[in-house]
Amino acid sequence: MFTVELYARIRRAVMVDGVSRREAAVRFGVHRNTITKMLQYSVPPGYRRRDRPASKKLGPQMAWIDAILEVDRGVHRKQRHTAQRIFERLRDERGFSGGYTIVREYVAEATSRCREMFVPLSHRPGHAQADFGEADGFIAGKKVRFHYFCMDLPHSDGCFVKAYPAETAEAFCDGHVAAFAFFGGVPQSILYDNTRLAVARIVKGGERLRSHMFSELQSHYLFNDRFGRPGKGNDKGKVEGLVGYVRRNFMTPLPVEDSFDALNARFARACTRRGQAILRGHTSTITERMRADLAAFMPLPPAPYDACHKVATRVSSLSLVRYRNNDYSVPTRYGHQEVLAKGYVGRVEIACRGETVASHIRSYETADFIYNPLHYLSLLEHKSKALDQAAPLDGWVLAECIHRLRRLMETRMGNAGRREFIQVLRLMEDFRQHEVEQAVTEALRLGAISFDAVKMLLLAKLENRPARLDLTFYPYLPAATVGTTDPRAYLGLVASSRSVSVTAGVPA
Repeated sequence: MFTVELYARIRRAVMVDGVSRREAAVRFGVHRNTITKMLQYSVPPGYRRRDRPASKKLGPQMAWIDAILEVDRGVHRKQRHTAQRIFERLRDERGFSGGYTIVREYVAEATSRCREMFVPLSHRPGHAQADFGEADGFIAGKKVRFHYFCMDLPHSDGCFVKAYPAETAEAFCDGHVAAFAFFGGVPQSILYDNTRLAVARIVKGGERLRSHMFSELQSHYLFNDRFGRPGKGNDKGKVEGLVGYVRRNFMTPLPVEDSFDALNARFARACTRRGQAILRGHTSTITERMRADLAAFMPLPPAPYDACHKVATRVSSLSLVRYRNNDYSVPTRYGHQEVLAKGYVGRVEIACRGETVASHIRSYETADFIYNPLHYLSLLEHKSKALDQAAPLDGWVLAECIHRLRRLMETRMGNAGRREFIQVLRLMEDFRQHEVEQAVTEALRLGAISFDAVKMLLLAKLENRPARLDLTFYPYLPAATVGTTDPRAYLGLVASSRSVSVTAGVPA
Protein backbone atom coordinates (compact mmCIF):
# COMPACT_ATOMS: atom_id res chain seq x y z
CA MET A 1 0.00 0.00 0.00
CA PHE A 2 1.52 3.32 -1.13
CA THR A 3 1.28 6.32 1.15
CA VAL A 4 -0.50 9.57 0.40
CA GLU A 5 2.89 11.38 0.56
CA LEU A 6 4.30 9.18 -2.23
CA TYR A 7 1.18 9.83 -4.29
CA ALA A 8 1.67 13.58 -3.88
CA ARG A 9 5.39 13.48 -4.85
CA ILE A 10 4.83 11.37 -7.97
CA ARG A 11 1.77 13.36 -9.11
CA ARG A 12 3.66 16.67 -8.67
CA ALA A 13 6.71 15.38 -10.53
CA VAL A 14 4.66 14.27 -13.55
CA MET A 15 1.83 16.82 -13.63
CA VAL A 16 3.74 19.95 -12.49
CA ASP A 17 7.45 19.40 -13.17
CA GLY A 18 6.86 17.67 -16.51
CA VAL A 19 8.74 14.42 -15.68
CA SER A 20 7.80 11.57 -18.01
CA ARG A 21 6.10 8.49 -16.67
CA ARG A 22 9.08 6.31 -17.62
CA GLU A 23 11.49 8.63 -15.81
CA ALA A 24 9.18 8.89 -12.76
CA ALA A 25 8.98 5.09 -12.59
CA VAL A 26 12.77 4.85 -12.51
CA ARG A 27 13.15 7.75 -10.03
CA PHE A 28 10.59 6.50 -7.50
CA GLY A 29 11.03 2.78 -8.07
CA VAL A 30 7.44 1.94 -9.08
CA HIS A 31 5.92 0.36 -12.18
CA ARG A 32 4.70 2.58 -15.00
CA ASN A 33 1.17 1.13 -14.64
CA THR A 34 1.25 2.24 -11.03
CA ILE A 35 2.28 5.73 -12.15
CA THR A 36 -0.78 5.76 -14.46
CA LYS A 37 -3.09 4.78 -11.56
CA MET A 38 -1.56 7.46 -9.28
CA LEU A 39 -2.32 10.09 -11.90
CA GLN A 40 -6.01 9.00 -11.86
CA TYR A 41 -6.48 9.18 -8.06
CA SER A 42 -5.35 11.92 -5.69
CA VAL A 43 -5.22 9.46 -2.76
CA PRO A 44 -4.75 5.68 -2.65
CA PRO A 45 -8.14 4.21 -3.65
CA GLY A 46 -7.57 1.01 -1.74
CA TYR A 47 -8.45 -2.48 -2.87
CA ARG A 48 -11.62 -2.55 -4.95
CA ARG A 49 -13.39 -5.67 -6.10
CA ARG A 50 -16.00 -5.17 -8.77
CA ASP A 51 -17.81 -8.46 -8.31
CA ARG A 52 -17.62 -11.10 -5.62
CA PRO A 53 -15.76 -14.11 -6.97
CA ALA A 54 -18.11 -17.00 -7.46
CA SER A 55 -17.55 -20.06 -5.30
CA LYS A 56 -17.24 -23.21 -7.33
CA LYS A 57 -19.01 -25.18 -4.59
CA LEU A 58 -21.67 -22.64 -3.59
CA GLY A 59 -22.36 -21.19 -7.04
CA PRO A 60 -24.68 -23.98 -8.22
CA GLN A 61 -26.63 -23.71 -4.92
CA MET A 62 -27.26 -19.95 -4.90
CA ALA A 63 -30.55 -20.13 -6.79
CA TRP A 64 -31.80 -22.79 -4.34
CA ILE A 65 -30.84 -20.61 -1.35
CA ASP A 66 -32.53 -17.56 -2.93
CA ALA A 67 -35.75 -19.56 -3.38
CA ILE A 68 -35.72 -20.54 0.32
CA LEU A 69 -35.24 -16.94 1.43
CA GLU A 70 -38.06 -15.78 -0.85
CA VAL A 71 -40.48 -18.33 0.63
CA ASP A 72 -39.40 -17.32 4.15
CA ARG A 73 -40.70 -13.78 3.59
CA GLY A 74 -44.24 -15.15 3.98
CA VAL A 75 -43.46 -17.35 7.01
CA HIS A 76 -43.69 -16.47 10.70
CA ARG A 77 -40.51 -14.62 11.69
CA LYS A 78 -39.55 -17.21 14.31
CA GLN A 79 -39.84 -20.10 11.82
CA ARG A 80 -37.62 -18.74 9.07
CA HIS A 81 -34.39 -20.45 7.99
CA THR A 82 -31.20 -19.45 9.72
CA ALA A 83 -27.84 -19.68 7.95
CA GLN A 84 -27.05 -22.74 10.06
CA ARG A 85 -30.27 -24.46 9.01
CA ILE A 86 -29.66 -23.68 5.33
CA PHE A 87 -26.14 -25.09 5.64
CA GLU A 88 -27.50 -28.27 7.21
CA ARG A 89 -30.06 -28.71 4.45
CA LEU A 90 -27.43 -28.10 1.77
CA ARG A 91 -25.24 -30.75 3.31
CA ASP A 92 -27.99 -33.33 3.91
CA GLU A 93 -30.29 -32.78 0.90
CA ARG A 94 -27.95 -31.56 -1.86
CA GLY A 95 -24.60 -33.09 -0.96
CA PHE A 96 -22.87 -29.75 -0.39
CA SER A 97 -19.23 -30.23 0.64
CA GLY A 98 -18.29 -26.59 1.28
CA GLY A 99 -17.90 -24.85 4.61
CA TYR A 100 -20.41 -23.01 6.79
CA THR A 101 -18.66 -19.62 6.47
CA ILE A 102 -19.34 -19.10 2.75
CA VAL A 103 -22.99 -20.09 3.30
CA ARG A 104 -23.37 -17.64 6.21
CA GLU A 105 -21.79 -14.79 4.24
CA TYR A 106 -24.01 -15.40 1.22
CA VAL A 107 -27.18 -15.60 3.35
CA ALA A 108 -26.28 -12.32 5.10
CA GLU A 109 -25.66 -10.59 1.76
CA ALA A 110 -28.86 -11.93 0.19
CA THR A 111 -30.90 -10.94 3.25
CA SER A 112 -29.53 -7.39 3.23
CA ARG A 113 -30.54 -7.02 -0.43
CA CYS A 114 -34.15 -7.80 0.52
CA ARG A 115 -34.38 -5.40 3.46
CA GLU A 116 -37.02 -2.71 3.07
CA MET A 117 -36.06 0.93 2.59
CA PHE A 118 -38.14 3.85 3.87
CA VAL A 119 -38.99 7.40 2.83
CA PRO A 120 -38.64 10.19 5.44
CA LEU A 121 -42.06 11.68 6.17
CA SER A 122 -43.24 15.13 7.14
CA HIS A 123 -46.27 15.63 9.38
CA ARG A 124 -48.81 18.42 9.10
CA PRO A 125 -50.42 19.89 12.23
CA GLY A 126 -53.75 18.56 13.44
CA HIS A 127 -53.26 14.81 12.95
CA ALA A 128 -52.61 11.96 15.37
CA GLN A 129 -51.59 8.31 15.69
CA ALA A 130 -52.89 5.82 18.28
CA ASP A 131 -51.85 2.41 19.55
CA PHE A 132 -51.77 0.14 22.64
CA GLY A 133 -48.79 -1.13 24.61
CA GLU A 134 -48.45 -3.39 27.62
CA ALA A 135 -46.30 -3.33 30.75
CA ASP A 136 -46.11 -4.63 34.32
CA GLY A 137 -46.75 -2.73 37.52
CA PHE A 138 -48.02 -3.03 41.08
CA ILE A 139 -51.64 -1.99 41.55
CA ALA A 140 -53.10 -2.17 45.08
CA GLY A 141 -50.16 -4.31 46.18
CA LYS A 142 -50.56 -6.88 43.40
CA LYS A 143 -48.30 -7.27 40.38
CA VAL A 144 -50.41 -7.05 37.23
CA ARG A 145 -49.82 -6.78 33.51
CA PHE A 146 -51.79 -3.82 32.24
CA HIS A 147 -52.36 -2.25 28.83
CA TYR A 148 -51.87 1.43 28.08
CA PHE A 149 -53.39 3.54 25.35
CA CYS A 150 -51.07 6.02 23.59
CA MET A 151 -51.98 8.91 21.32
CA ASP A 152 -49.17 10.83 19.61
CA LEU A 153 -49.30 14.11 17.67
CA PRO A 154 -46.55 13.59 15.03
CA HIS A 155 -46.18 17.28 14.17
CA SER A 156 -45.41 18.44 17.72
CA ASP A 157 -44.62 15.11 19.47
CA GLY A 158 -47.36 15.86 22.02
CA CYS A 159 -48.52 12.69 23.77
CA PHE A 160 -51.21 11.20 25.98
CA VAL A 161 -51.07 7.91 27.91
CA LYS A 162 -53.73 6.09 29.93
CA ALA A 163 -53.57 2.60 31.50
CA TYR A 164 -56.34 -0.04 31.55
CA PRO A 165 -56.75 -3.51 33.04
CA ALA A 166 -57.37 -4.99 29.58
CA GLU A 167 -57.20 -4.01 25.91
CA THR A 168 -60.92 -3.95 25.17
CA ALA A 169 -63.16 -1.97 22.83
CA GLU A 170 -64.48 0.17 25.68
CA ALA A 171 -60.90 0.90 26.83
CA PHE A 172 -59.98 1.82 23.24
CA CYS A 173 -62.86 4.29 22.99
CA ASP A 174 -62.39 5.62 26.52
CA GLY A 175 -58.75 6.32 25.64
CA HIS A 176 -59.88 8.50 22.76
CA VAL A 177 -62.37 10.37 24.96
CA ALA A 178 -59.71 10.99 27.61
CA ALA A 179 -57.08 12.03 25.03
CA PHE A 180 -59.41 14.52 23.35
CA ALA A 181 -60.23 16.03 26.75
CA PHE A 182 -56.51 16.20 27.62
CA PHE A 183 -55.59 17.96 24.38
CA GLY A 184 -58.70 20.14 24.36
CA GLY A 185 -59.77 19.25 20.82
CA VAL A 186 -60.26 16.51 18.23
CA PRO A 187 -57.59 15.70 15.58
CA GLN A 188 -58.61 15.89 11.95
CA SER A 189 -57.46 12.30 11.40
CA ILE A 190 -56.00 9.43 13.41
CA LEU A 191 -53.74 6.67 12.05
CA TYR A 192 -54.12 3.11 13.40
CA ASP A 193 -52.87 -0.37 12.76
CA ASN A 194 -55.49 -2.91 11.76
CA THR A 195 -56.59 -3.73 15.31
CA ARG A 196 -59.85 -5.63 15.68
CA LEU A 197 -60.94 -2.97 18.15
CA ALA A 198 -61.44 -0.68 15.16
CA VAL A 199 -61.51 -2.97 12.10
CA ALA A 200 -64.01 -5.79 12.08
CA ARG A 201 -62.79 -7.16 8.74
CA ILE A 202 -60.62 -6.29 5.73
CA VAL A 203 -62.50 -7.11 2.53
CA LYS A 204 -61.39 -7.41 -1.08
CA GLY A 205 -59.56 -4.34 -2.29
CA GLY A 206 -58.23 -3.46 1.16
CA GLU A 207 -61.44 -1.78 2.35
CA ARG A 208 -61.90 -1.81 6.13
CA LEU A 209 -65.23 -2.62 7.74
CA ARG A 210 -65.29 -0.72 11.05
CA SER A 211 -66.46 -2.25 14.30
CA HIS A 212 -69.80 -0.99 15.59
CA MET A 213 -68.41 0.74 18.67
CA PHE A 214 -65.60 2.44 16.73
CA SER A 215 -68.13 3.67 14.16
CA GLU A 216 -70.16 5.23 17.00
CA LEU A 217 -67.03 6.94 18.36
CA GLN A 218 -66.11 8.27 14.92
CA SER A 219 -69.63 9.54 14.29
CA HIS A 220 -69.60 11.35 17.66
CA TYR A 221 -66.27 13.16 17.14
CA LEU A 222 -66.22 13.29 13.30
CA PHE A 223 -62.48 12.58 12.82
CA ASN A 224 -61.17 10.71 9.79
CA ASP A 225 -59.51 7.35 10.27
CA ARG A 226 -56.48 6.02 8.42
CA PHE A 227 -54.97 2.55 8.62
CA GLY A 228 -51.46 1.29 8.01
CA ARG A 229 -50.57 -1.76 5.99
CA PRO A 230 -51.18 -5.06 7.79
CA GLY A 231 -48.06 -6.08 9.70
CA LYS A 232 -46.20 -2.85 8.90
CA GLY A 233 -45.63 -1.00 12.16
CA ASN A 234 -43.37 1.55 10.45
CA ASP A 235 -46.45 3.13 8.85
CA LYS A 236 -47.21 4.65 12.26
CA GLY A 237 -43.67 4.92 13.51
CA LYS A 238 -44.30 7.96 15.71
CA VAL A 239 -46.75 6.24 18.06
CA GLU A 240 -44.72 3.01 17.92
CA GLY A 241 -41.77 5.02 19.20
CA LEU A 242 -43.97 6.63 21.86
CA VAL A 243 -45.08 3.20 23.14
CA GLY A 244 -41.46 2.23 23.71
CA TYR A 245 -40.51 5.63 25.15
CA VAL A 246 -43.34 5.48 27.67
CA ARG A 247 -42.39 1.98 28.78
CA ARG A 248 -38.72 2.93 29.25
CA ASN A 249 -39.29 6.30 30.92
CA PHE A 250 -42.73 6.34 32.58
CA MET A 251 -42.70 2.70 33.75
CA THR A 252 -39.11 2.05 34.73
CA PRO A 253 -38.81 1.06 37.54
CA LEU A 254 -42.15 -0.73 37.77
CA PRO A 255 -44.86 1.74 38.81
CA VAL A 256 -46.46 1.21 42.22
CA GLU A 257 -49.90 2.78 42.82
CA ASP A 258 -53.04 2.12 44.85
CA SER A 259 -55.37 2.13 41.84
CA PHE A 260 -55.56 2.66 38.10
CA ASP A 261 -56.88 6.17 38.74
CA ALA A 262 -53.71 7.02 40.67
CA LEU A 263 -51.55 5.45 37.96
CA ASN A 264 -53.29 7.45 35.22
CA ALA A 265 -52.91 10.67 37.21
CA ARG A 266 -49.19 9.91 37.34
CA PHE A 267 -49.06 9.36 33.56
CA ALA A 268 -50.94 12.61 32.91
CA ARG A 269 -48.36 14.52 34.96
CA ALA A 270 -45.55 12.79 33.07
CA CYS A 271 -47.08 13.76 29.69
CA THR A 272 -47.38 17.36 30.87
CA ARG A 273 -43.74 17.42 32.02
CA ARG A 274 -42.60 15.99 28.68
CA GLY A 275 -44.18 19.00 27.01
CA GLN A 276 -41.25 21.11 28.30
CA ALA A 277 -38.68 19.04 26.36
CA ILE A 278 -36.88 20.35 23.27
CA LEU A 279 -36.29 17.40 20.95
CA ARG A 280 -33.44 16.91 18.50
CA GLY A 281 -33.78 19.07 15.41
CA HIS A 282 -36.10 21.61 17.06
CA THR A 283 -35.59 24.92 18.84
CA SER A 284 -38.92 25.12 20.68
CA THR A 285 -40.59 22.91 23.27
CA ILE A 286 -43.25 20.30 22.54
CA THR A 287 -45.88 22.48 24.24
CA GLU A 288 -44.98 25.45 22.04
CA ARG A 289 -45.16 23.33 18.88
CA MET A 290 -48.51 21.89 20.01
CA ARG A 291 -50.12 25.28 19.45
CA ALA A 292 -50.14 24.58 15.71
CA ASP A 293 -51.80 21.22 16.36
CA LEU A 294 -54.45 22.73 18.62
CA ALA A 295 -55.18 25.47 16.07
CA ALA A 296 -55.87 22.75 13.47
CA PHE A 297 -57.99 20.57 15.79
CA MET A 298 -61.76 20.34 15.59
CA PRO A 299 -63.72 21.51 18.66
CA LEU A 300 -65.00 19.04 21.23
CA PRO A 301 -68.72 18.12 21.04
CA PRO A 302 -71.02 19.38 23.84
CA ALA A 303 -70.92 16.00 25.64
CA PRO A 304 -68.31 13.22 25.59
CA TYR A 305 -68.99 9.87 23.98
CA ASP A 306 -70.46 7.25 26.33
CA ALA A 307 -67.61 4.74 25.99
CA CYS A 308 -69.26 1.45 26.87
CA HIS A 309 -69.91 -1.94 25.32
CA LYS A 310 -73.63 -2.74 25.18
CA VAL A 311 -75.10 -6.25 25.27
CA ALA A 312 -78.82 -7.07 25.27
CA THR A 313 -79.48 -10.01 27.58
CA ARG A 314 -81.96 -11.48 30.07
CA VAL A 315 -82.00 -11.77 33.86
CA SER A 316 -81.72 -15.37 35.06
CA SER A 317 -83.84 -17.06 37.72
CA LEU A 318 -81.01 -16.31 40.18
CA SER A 319 -81.40 -12.60 39.44
CA LEU A 320 -78.05 -12.54 37.61
CA VAL A 321 -77.00 -10.96 34.32
CA ARG A 322 -74.06 -12.43 32.42
CA TYR A 323 -71.57 -10.02 30.84
CA ARG A 324 -68.19 -11.06 29.42
CA ASN A 325 -68.41 -14.46 31.16
CA ASN A 326 -69.06 -12.93 34.60
CA ASP A 327 -72.40 -12.73 36.44
CA TYR A 328 -73.71 -9.52 38.03
CA SER A 329 -76.76 -9.28 40.30
CA VAL A 330 -79.86 -7.12 39.85
CA PRO A 331 -82.86 -6.62 42.18
CA THR A 332 -85.02 -9.75 42.18
CA ARG A 333 -88.09 -7.87 40.94
CA TYR A 334 -86.42 -7.73 37.50
CA GLY A 335 -86.12 -11.52 37.24
CA HIS A 336 -86.61 -13.05 33.76
CA GLN A 337 -86.81 -9.60 32.10
CA GLU A 338 -84.90 -8.25 29.09
CA VAL A 339 -82.13 -5.86 30.15
CA LEU A 340 -79.20 -3.99 28.61
CA ALA A 341 -75.74 -4.63 30.12
CA LYS A 342 -73.35 -1.69 29.63
CA GLY A 343 -69.69 -2.49 30.21
CA TYR A 344 -67.46 0.47 31.04
CA VAL A 345 -63.77 0.25 31.87
CA GLY A 346 -64.32 0.30 35.62
CA ARG A 347 -67.96 -0.65 36.11
CA VAL A 348 -70.90 -2.58 34.68
CA GLU A 349 -74.34 -0.96 34.58
CA ILE A 350 -77.55 -2.86 33.93
CA ALA A 351 -80.57 -1.00 32.58
CA CYS A 352 -84.18 -2.13 32.18
CA ARG A 353 -86.62 -0.09 30.09
CA GLY A 354 -84.22 2.86 30.05
CA GLU A 355 -83.65 2.89 33.84
CA THR A 356 -80.37 1.86 35.47
CA VAL A 357 -81.30 -0.85 37.96
CA ALA A 358 -77.83 -2.03 39.07
CA SER A 359 -74.23 -0.87 39.00
CA HIS A 360 -71.18 -2.96 39.95
CA ILE A 361 -67.42 -2.58 39.96
CA ARG A 362 -66.29 -4.48 36.87
CA SER A 363 -64.48 -7.78 37.29
CA TYR A 364 -61.81 -8.89 34.82
CA GLU A 365 -61.72 -12.42 36.21
CA THR A 366 -63.37 -15.41 34.52
CA ALA A 367 -66.64 -17.01 35.70
CA ASP A 368 -66.85 -14.58 38.62
CA PHE A 369 -70.03 -13.75 40.59
CA ILE A 370 -70.51 -10.14 41.65
CA TYR A 371 -73.39 -9.70 44.10
CA ASN A 372 -75.06 -6.79 45.83
CA PRO A 373 -76.68 -8.25 49.02
CA LEU A 374 -79.39 -5.59 48.95
CA HIS A 375 -80.71 -7.00 45.67
CA TYR A 376 -81.87 -10.21 47.42
CA LEU A 377 -83.34 -8.93 50.71
CA SER A 378 -86.89 -8.52 49.39
CA LEU A 379 -86.86 -12.15 48.27
CA LEU A 380 -85.29 -13.32 51.54
CA GLU A 381 -88.11 -11.62 53.44
CA HIS A 382 -90.43 -14.24 51.92
CA LYS A 383 -87.85 -17.06 52.02
CA SER A 384 -86.33 -16.30 55.40
CA LYS A 385 -85.08 -19.86 55.97
CA ALA A 386 -82.48 -19.28 53.21
CA LEU A 387 -80.92 -16.42 55.16
CA ASP A 388 -77.96 -18.40 56.49
CA GLN A 389 -77.16 -20.03 53.12
CA ALA A 390 -77.69 -17.03 50.85
CA ALA A 391 -74.53 -16.72 48.72
CA PRO A 392 -75.05 -12.98 48.01
CA LEU A 393 -74.72 -12.32 51.77
CA ASP A 394 -71.39 -14.15 52.06
CA GLY A 395 -68.68 -11.67 52.81
CA TRP A 396 -71.11 -8.89 53.70
CA VAL A 397 -69.43 -7.16 56.63
CA LEU A 398 -71.95 -5.99 59.24
CA ALA A 399 -71.35 -4.44 62.65
CA GLU A 400 -71.64 -6.63 65.74
CA CYS A 401 -74.76 -4.75 66.85
CA ILE A 402 -76.59 -6.09 63.76
CA HIS A 403 -75.79 -9.71 64.68
CA ARG A 404 -76.79 -9.09 68.31
CA LEU A 405 -80.12 -7.64 67.16
CA ARG A 406 -80.80 -10.79 65.14
CA ARG A 407 -80.09 -13.08 68.09
CA LEU A 408 -82.44 -11.12 70.34
CA MET A 409 -85.22 -10.98 67.71
CA GLU A 410 -85.06 -14.70 66.97
CA THR A 411 -84.96 -15.54 70.70
CA ARG A 412 -88.08 -13.49 71.43
CA MET A 413 -90.12 -14.06 68.26
CA GLY A 414 -88.71 -17.14 66.49
CA ASN A 415 -89.27 -17.22 62.70
CA ALA A 416 -91.17 -13.94 62.87
CA GLY A 417 -88.09 -12.41 64.45
CA ARG A 418 -85.95 -13.55 61.50
CA ARG A 419 -88.30 -11.90 59.03
CA GLU A 420 -88.34 -8.72 61.10
CA PHE A 421 -84.52 -8.77 61.17
CA ILE A 422 -84.50 -8.93 57.35
CA GLN A 423 -86.79 -5.88 57.39
CA VAL A 424 -84.11 -4.08 59.42
CA LEU A 425 -81.54 -5.04 56.79
CA ARG A 426 -83.82 -3.71 54.07
CA LEU A 427 -83.54 -0.26 55.65
CA MET A 428 -80.11 -0.21 53.99
CA GLU A 429 -81.87 -0.06 50.63
CA ASP A 430 -82.85 3.54 51.43
CA PHE A 431 -80.29 4.59 54.08
CA ARG A 432 -76.54 4.26 54.42
CA GLN A 433 -75.28 1.22 56.28
CA HIS A 434 -73.55 3.14 59.07
CA GLU A 435 -76.75 5.13 59.73
CA VAL A 436 -78.75 1.93 60.17
CA GLU A 437 -76.06 0.50 62.44
CA GLN A 438 -76.17 3.61 64.64
CA ALA A 439 -79.97 3.31 64.93
CA VAL A 440 -79.65 -0.37 65.86
CA THR A 441 -77.11 0.49 68.56
CA GLU A 442 -79.49 3.05 70.05
CA ALA A 443 -82.43 0.61 69.92
CA LEU A 444 -80.39 -1.99 71.79
CA ARG A 445 -79.51 0.59 74.43
CA LEU A 446 -83.18 1.42 74.91
CA GLY A 447 -84.23 -2.22 74.87
CA ALA A 448 -86.57 -1.57 71.91
CA ILE A 449 -85.89 -4.72 69.91
CA SER A 450 -88.02 -4.28 66.78
CA PHE A 451 -87.99 -3.09 63.20
CA ASP A 452 -90.36 -0.20 63.98
CA ALA A 453 -88.11 1.01 66.79
CA VAL A 454 -85.02 0.98 64.59
CA LYS A 455 -86.86 2.77 61.78
CA MET A 456 -88.28 5.41 64.19
CA LEU A 457 -84.84 6.05 65.68
CA LEU A 458 -83.30 6.26 62.22
CA LEU A 459 -85.86 8.78 60.96
CA ALA A 460 -85.61 10.82 64.17
CA LYS A 461 -81.82 10.99 63.78
CA LEU A 462 -82.05 12.14 60.19
CA GLU A 463 -84.76 14.73 61.01
CA ASN A 464 -82.88 15.90 64.11
CA ARG A 465 -85.80 15.39 66.51
CA PRO A 466 -86.34 13.23 69.61
CA ALA A 467 -87.75 9.79 69.04
CA ARG A 468 -91.21 9.02 70.43
CA LEU A 469 -91.93 5.32 70.51
CA ASP A 470 -95.52 4.08 70.94
CA LEU A 471 -95.01 0.98 73.11
CA THR A 472 -98.53 -0.30 72.42
CA PHE A 473 -97.13 -1.71 69.16
CA TYR A 474 -94.70 -3.91 71.12
CA PRO A 475 -96.84 -6.28 73.32
CA TYR A 476 -93.85 -8.51 74.05
CA LEU A 477 -92.02 -5.72 75.92
CA PRO A 478 -92.43 -5.61 79.77
CA ALA A 479 -95.37 -3.34 80.67
CA ALA A 480 -95.06 -0.53 83.25
CA THR A 481 -98.09 1.24 84.84
CA VAL A 482 -97.59 4.82 86.07
CA GLY A 483 -100.48 6.29 88.14
CA THR A 484 -101.57 9.93 88.56
CA THR A 485 -100.08 11.67 91.63
CA ASP A 486 -102.59 13.07 94.22
CA PRO A 487 -101.37 16.09 96.35
CA ARG A 488 -103.12 14.57 99.41
CA ALA A 489 -100.84 11.58 99.17
CA TYR A 490 -97.87 13.88 99.67
CA LEU A 491 -99.43 15.31 102.89
CA GLY A 492 -100.00 11.78 104.09
CA LEU A 493 -96.37 10.97 103.50
CA VAL A 494 -95.30 14.06 105.45
CA ALA A 495 -97.56 13.17 108.43
CA SER A 496 -96.28 9.62 108.39
CA SER A 497 -92.73 10.90 108.43
CA ARG A 498 -93.41 13.09 111.51
CA SER A 499 -94.97 10.25 113.46
CA VAL A 500 -91.99 8.07 112.78
CA SER A 501 -89.64 10.80 114.06
CA VAL A 502 -91.57 11.23 117.37
CA THR A 503 -91.59 7.51 117.97
CA ALA A 504 -87.83 7.51 117.61
CA GLY A 505 -87.49 10.26 120.29
CA VAL A 506 -86.59 12.99 117.86
CA PRO A 507 -88.51 16.32 118.27
CA ALA A 508 -90.79 16.95 115.35
